[in-house]
Amino acid sequence: MALIIAVVVVIIFVRLETWPARTARQSTAELEKLGKDLRTAFIDIAHLQPRITINNRVYMEQTTPVSELVVLSRRIEVEHEFLHTWIGSSKRVKLHATFTVKAGFDLRQNLSVDIRPGEIIIQLPHAQILGIEQNQVDVLAFENGLWNRISGEDVQSELSILPQLAREKAAESGLPAEAERALQRQLDERFHMHQPLRLIFKDEKKSE
Repeated sequence: MALIIAVVVVIIFVRLETWPARTARQSTAELEKLGKDLRTAFIDIAHLQPRITINNRVYMEQTTPVSELVVLSRRIEVEHEFLHTWIGSSKRVKLHATFTVKAGFDLRQNLSVDIRPGEIIIQLPHAQILGIEQNQVDVLAFENGLWNRISGEDVQSELSILPQLAREKAAESGLPAEAERALQRQLDERFHMHQPLRLIFKDEKKSE
């Protein structure tokens, strides 16, 4: 009986001595599994692997097969009018254009994921306007003056103004901020974790 009690005491002692190490191994394994899941999600969503750190230790380095992540696109309509008068003769051009404006993230800037027991922090640059595609241009007015005629340069100048107007209108409507919220929603819908997932957008110079 005494021998059995001694063996039980030794087993309990060994278990207690090794409990912190076993707990740490289990916790690390869970965080590494979470890191793999996050890596898979970013590959599916953004076609890249971010730099992942677990408890301040680099777990995976970033690979970037693509340079941009488009999150949202929106149809934007703009109009612009050109009116010029010379010696009493006026010429007028008015155009209406439709564009598809895309907003998202420049992945040439660093994207990192820091996994901690209490939270997951994802750092990335602020969203921005990534591209503008012209869908259609309608001529609403094309009026020549008697001796003040519309030139090809006039038309080209007006056409070149339209994309910038679409960019400005998209920015003023809050499209980049909406893209940031959309990415947060995509990640929240994909993951249901105990610790909160927090996006931190770095104040880097935008290259719109």
